[in-house]
Amino acid sequence: MNAVVQMFDHAPRSLVEERAIRPPTIGKIRPGIKVLTRTHQTNEKAIKLYHDMVAAGESYEAIGKLLETTLKLRNALVPKNVPYFVCRRSDFSNPDTADEILRLYGEDRGQGVKLYRFPVMFAFDDWLRNVPNQMAAYTTAGRQYFSEYDRDGKRYCKMYAPVERNARAQRARRSFGGRLVVHRQDDDIPDGICDPHVCPQYQDRKCNLTANFVFAIPDVKGLGLIELPTNSIYVLQKAYSAMQTVSLARGRLTGTRFWLSKKEFDITRIDDNGQAVRQKQMLTVLDADIDLGALLDGAEEGQLALDAASRAVALIEADGSVETLHEATLQPDDSLSSGGESAGMPEVEGRFESNETLEEKRHRMSDLLQRLGLNQSERQHGFRVYAHQRYGRGWIERIADVDAMNSRLTAALDDPASLDVEIQDAVGSVLYE
Repeated sequence: MNAVVQMFDHAPRSLVEERAIRPPTIGKIRPGIKVLTRTHQTNEKAIKLYHDMVAAGESYEAIGKLLETTLKLRNALVPKNVPYFVCRRSDFSNPDTADEILRLYGEDRGQGVKLYRFPVMFAFDDWLRNVPNQMAAYTTAGRQYFSEYDRDGKRYCKMYAPVERNARAQRARRSFGGRLVVHRQDDDIPDGICDPHVCPQYQDRKCNLTANFVFAIPDVKGLGLIELPTNSIYVLQKAYSAMQTVSLARGRLTGTRFWLSKKEFDITRIDDNGQAVRQKQMLTVLDADIDLGALLDGAEEGQLALDAASRAVALIEADGSVETLHEATLQPDDSLSSGGESAGMPEVEGRFESNETLEEKRHRMSDLLQRLGLNQSERQHGFRVYAHQRYGRGWIERIADVDAMNSRLTAALDDPASLDVEIQDAVGSVLYE
């Protein structure tokens, strides 16, 4: 399916075009499952109802509601970590789409045909449009509070304005163009700033990170994109880094075949008693189906030096880092039915480690580039030229050269202007050779 990169790039001509256009979606793939709680796993009627509905492709929301209405079992389902994604007919506007995805990319590893790994293509070169995310608190009536960034760069807690009453008509005043969004300002959040450390909803585990990968799947037909939810900051940061890698190497995200899969990580979290607890967590991983070796090592012989420099570097994300998460963020977000993916705030290592692998050194370089603003599209080209001129072809594969670059970037944190001058000189020398 060909993805549409932009829509309506002209001035608005109708009421419909005045509002931000969101790409249509045709369905949702979920990163986990829900199972009966231990208390209800001895209830034969509940077990039969659960298995029958799962086999029929029903949603876990529908299963939970039926367990409650017919057997009077409330909160009978809990998320469970699994090594595969859930692709259900009930999650697609055309149920046959789910069958087609499993036919093309499903595997039988002893538990029937499951979706363990599948290709995706993104519709936008802006990573945030491919993985929109926010902090959000939900009630039974829908979204109660949610975070948005304003032009001042701060993250604010927003809410829908209370509905006004029309005194003359004795009814709610009609709202044109959708519900009005306002800053939250109450006794708990008086300044409207979204700060999870002081937010009562976050501390009560009612507000969580919510994010969605939005993509097309090759050879799957349908006029729209597919979503995959996550509530893990760890997954989000890994995906961001993978996209930055591809963007640095190719200059764009569209046209690249990525892959989504599940991988088990060792996670360290802090429990309610302040103790570090280690556990294994199955998380979504994004990687790219591109020949990084060719991109890393420059152009073919005979190409211009500038062209060779522009393709000299890519940064590869580390595979097995250990993250520190707060236990509150490991609670499932039922609104996503994510099945166990969790949120937390990973710590960024800034020191040099003698036992670092090459991949970990590249990961540290990615962080340094971001802090220096060199990951921005308008500055990526200059950095490629500079790195290629300073260290030569294939430098990113040599530990000594990567260490030297990390040392230079670390020094630039205190004096970024000097590095900018060096980059400008490198670009100028290539242009006028």
